[in-house]
Amino acid sequence: MNILIFGGTGFIGRNMAEYFKSADNKIFVTGNKRKIEDSSFGSLNANLTTEIGVAAVFERAKLYFGGDIDIVIQAAATTSGAKDTFNKPWYHVTDNAVMNSLILREELNHKIKHHIFFSCTVMYSAQNGIVNEDTTINEIQDIYFGVGWTKVYLEKMCKFYSTLMKTKFTVIRHSNIYGPYDKYGLENSHFFGANLTKVLTSKPGDNIIVWGDGQDTRDLLHIEDLCYFVELAIKQQNTSYELFTLGSEHNYTTNEVVSKMIEITGTNNRILNDLAKPSMKINFELVCTKAHKLNWYPKINLEDGIKQTIYWYKKFYGNK
Repeated sequence: MNILIFGGTGFIGRNMAEYFKSADNKIFVTGNKRKIEDSSFGSLNANLTTEIGVAAVFERAKLYFGGDIDIVIQAAATTSGAKDTFNKPWYHVTDNAVMNSLILREELNHKIKHHIFFSCTVMYSAQNGIVNEDTTINEIQDIYFGVGWTKVYLEKMCKFYSTLMKTKFTVIRHSNIYGPYDKYGLENSHFFGANLTKVLTSKPGDNIIVWGDGQDTRDLLHIEDLCYFVELAIKQQNTSYELFTLGSEHNYTTNEVVSKMIEITGTNNRILNDLAKPSMKINFELVCTKAHKLNWYPKINLEDGIKQTIYWYKKFYGNK
């Protein structure tokens, strides 16, 4: 397959490129701020919030493939951590709405077979109980209001374009993804990356500062299981549009996850909950019935996923 991956230097995009890299596939990736290091991929640094930038990517990708683009994996996004979620809630809205709208419109000019869009589960944040693709979205928690409704809008745009083109669209509302190539800086990383960095850069006996009371829960899914699902969707989806929820179907409190990190590293650290910092009260149980119909189930449990990520982290950043 000829696979164009937007955001190929980011967390999800980089892992998708590595996962689908084979003698049978040709990969073209886009980057922005991060350097594109793998010479086995075709690549272009581009500003995806401009029409010129998006059009240039499609044309360069077609030249690289020597033909049409089969698959578009849209993993480009403006992302950051909890600090920006609280202090700059608009940060995840405008760029993401613009770049996705431009990419979808440009696809009208190309014979794309399949488009993969990564949504997320933030629109469920105000829900309690069991949620899935059929859960009605009426209200979104204030802290996620902007990004949540932006994601819903982009899901609807994928469905809209599926009526205009012969392209298949797969929308994935995934839970918290973790693993190699994520952001691990304390200022811009997500929940998993920030806390793993705290543990791995601490000294034995140090306190690990955890925001809030540590009782907020999350569903964590390893990036390889997300890649595996995309592979199955490409092979098996036979409808023009499908929306899937995807996660481990297990909830863990923040304190439980950080305790597991401490246990695995053997640093004998202790958790100190900073009650002056906010907690993200996300209380729902994710059900993945439609994904199971594709015979998809997670392969990597949390303990093994943490171990694998720590191994990668030390190899990538050095055993500091």
